[in-house]
Amino acid sequence: MADYVPHTEREIEAMLGFLGLASLDDLFSVVPEALRLAARPHGDGTPRFLGLADGLGEPDVLAEMERLGAANTACTGPGVPSGRGLVCFAGGGAYDHEVPEAVRALGSRSEYVTAYTPYQAEVAQGVLQALFEYQTMVARLSGLDVANASLYDGASACVEAANLAAAVTGRPGVWLSRGVHPHWRSTMATFAAGSGLSLVPAPLQDGVTSWDSGPADAPGALVVQYPNYLGCLEDLDAARRAADARGALLVVAFDPVAAGLLRPPGERGADVVVGEGQALGTPLSFGGPYLGLLACRLELVRRLPGRLVGETVDAEGRRAYVSTLRTREQDIRRERASSNVCTNQTLIAVACAIQMAWLGTTGLRELALRCARATRHTRQSLLAIDGVEPLVGAPVLREFAVRLPVAPSIVVERMLDEGFLAGIALDGDPDLGPGVGPGLLVAATERRTRGQIDAYATAMAKVIR
Repeated sequence: MADYVPHTEREIEAMLGFLGLASLDDLFSVVPEALRLAARPHGDGTPRFLGLADGLGEPDVLAEMERLGAANTACTGPGVPSGRGLVCFAGGGAYDHEVPEAVRALGSRSEYVTAYTPYQAEVAQGVLQALFEYQTMVARLSGLDVANASLYDGASACVEAANLAAAVTGRPGVWLSRGVHPHWRSTMATFAAGSGLSLVPAPLQDGVTSWDSGPADAPGALVVQYPNYLGCLEDLDAARRAADARGALLVVAFDPVAAGLLRPPGERGADVVVGEGQALGTPLSFGGPYLGLLACRLELVRRLPGRLVGETVDAEGRRAYVSTLRTREQDIRRERASSNVCTNQTLIAVACAIQMAWLGTTGLRELALRCARATRHTRQSLLAIDGVEPLVGAPVLREFAVRLPVAPSIVVERMLDEGFLAGIALDGDPDLGPGVGPGLLVAATERRTRGQIDAYATAMAKVIR
């Protein structure tokens, strides 16, 4: 293991000295002890990880890896032994959707899985074409003119959209709805600490954003999620009016699956649209990798971060694909770059493109409709239980929040014993709005059968007694 550590002892000592730390143990002290891998020394003093003995054969090592992996509890689905997986009713930005075998088969072809970044266009035409098709479909889905070739994830895409708005308007203020995913807001706050963005929260009233008041200084961007974190449908027309009144750009974080039923944000006045693409072609995978969607109006294209693939012709008149309008700090002077933190999730973007192409317009609408129907049945089943009430009154589409007579965190823990990932506990979240108590955020995708939903409601009635 030590042979592959890229830093010398002298370099490590210099780093620790600069940080004012005595040892590497001090450096990693912020990581809870329970989450650290045990490292026992070999005979020569080098660390031995995972408790593996010296000289183990490959079958023994694989068996140990399988044993450790069995500690993870997966959601039900392909590859999960019957009776060992949890039925997933959690959402909050990561959803248990079906990934068609066509996506798995095509996305795992060697020309895709070995491609990281298409720096050399002449040897990456296939990958560039796939990304061009991905961009085209994301642009159509968002209702805007142009999309980039993906970012890290939805949170970082939201950061990049705020940076874009600040650069275009010359104003660093961001009026950020509290209905935006809390993890996304935390990510934006982290980046804002270094970039100079000024975040001002916009409050929720009964589950949707109130734009009646606002920051004293005119912001460069208004950011709203549609549907929002509680699953509620925001009024984008009101958000557009609020942006126009302040000369700000409107950034909408959208759900690409819900877009199968909803009018595209770009047609509702959004200047920039961002989103998390995990729901299209990527399984939950214990937390990643995911990809960020970002699209904008054509006049903003020169501020678009990340990579952009364009279509042209070569010297012989044949169709060709190239990286164009390169605004990354690797390609131009750093002070003129649109971003120096973005990257391209090529493999995940290709899987997303395959999924969108596989579904088509009709298939995406059917997917969204099945999710909406499953959500409606789940919500009605839960609200029929004594003591369960809606958390907020705003309309929802494919995710919703309920108030329970028992602390949501306790309910989630008890439901694990019943075989369900019950949802996301919203215990004491001050961002939910005035008078809104703790709740449980629940999502139902097309994978949830009526039998699973009925069993979930029966288990819920049992654990909250």
